[in-house]
Amino acid sequence: MTDNALPQHIAIIMDGNRRWAKNRFMPAALGHAAGAKRVRDIVKTCAEMGIPYLSLFAFSTENWKRPQEEVSSLMSLFMTYLQKEVDSMNDNGVRLRVAGDRSRFAPALQELIAQAEAKTANNTAITLIVCANYGGRWDMLQAASAWQQAHPGQDLSAMTEGDLSSYLSTGDAPEVDLLIRTGGESRVSNFMLWQAAYAELYFANDLWPDFTADRFKDAVDWFVHRDRRFGSSAPL
Repeated sequence: MTDNALPQHIAIIMDGNRRWAKNRFMPAALGHAAGAKRVRDIVKTCAEMGIPYLSLFAFSTENWKRPQEEVSSLMSLFMTYLQKEVDSMNDNGVRLRVAGDRSRFAPALQELIAQAEAKTANNTAITLIVCANYGGRWDMLQAASAWQQAHPGQDLSAMTEGDLSSYLSTGDAPEVDLLIRTGGESRVSNFMLWQAAYAELYFANDLWPDFTADRFKDAVDWFVHRDRRFGSSAPL
């Protein structure tokens, strides 16, 4: 077994907010709020460790099926997070990007996203990619469509893997090295299906609001000691 360098891109499925709230006889909205506070700690830890890219699965294309009251509270939380955190992110060198189909968001939220991205665009300490109204299948479809629009008259058979990668919503980020899911579930739930093709998968039982910086470091340490072969044969 050989030690790897630190992951350059970590992606996290932040699962367990609702169960965290239910365990405390709280409404789901308070669980999501507690999860949002946890984001700050993990982003800070990631930056301090020198990991340049962090992607967080905040809202999937399937989450619209949840009760309208919960969806509305999530949208409000997203707006509040952008309003409250953008100055702190900017002061700490965090470049914010939002990946996903924004067309379904309210115009006010779309404007806040654009403002936050513009304000933090030149920061270099860490790139935080918040995946909202995002799905891995959607991402591949929109990438193929974008490539076709950029190459009118060309057949899709001319497109290479590298071409498609550059048109993904995370096209300027490296592929995911480590994908973490909290909450005790062992599935990827349509998250970064292309980008995480060779990612190491780490499943934690902690509910997201309980996933501390120390638990995050445990996951990174686990990654560092993995034997990554990318499809090649293992040494005998």
